[in-house]
Amino acid sequence: MKQIWKIILQLLILVLIYQLGNWIVHVSHLKIPGNVLGLMILLVLLWLKIIKIDQIELVAGFLLKHLGFFFIPISVGLMTLGSNLLHKGLYFLLILVISAFIGLLTAGKTTQAVIKKKEKAADYHDHAI
Repeated sequence: MKQIWKIILQLLILVLIYQLGNWIVHVSHLKIPGNVLGLMILLVLLWLKIIKIDQIELVAGFLLKHLGFFFIPISVGLMTLGSNLLHKGLYFLLILVISAFIGLLTAGKTTQAVIKKKEKAADYHDHAI
């Protein structure tokens, strides 16, 4: 029962941050999706250690594990845009390729930085002993 309340609380934290991002976009008329702003808010909150990873880890892990499932509504939505894809499909493809490349590059560089940091910490620990 305690685990269920933990999941509900973690989900509530993520939903509140998501809704905060949507609300800020709505009020300020920013040209950015509310969910993206919510992710940026979450990043800042994690970076400032206002929210700790263990406060959202259980639900975030579940959501990431099932991420592919969340692309089904997007795929169905794309089916309704068939005429746009016919006329501007190459632009969409170019945007997708560039954004995928940026995402892969960012993920790779971040992973390399984390590995180097862990190796330095392990080397420091080995030399200290």
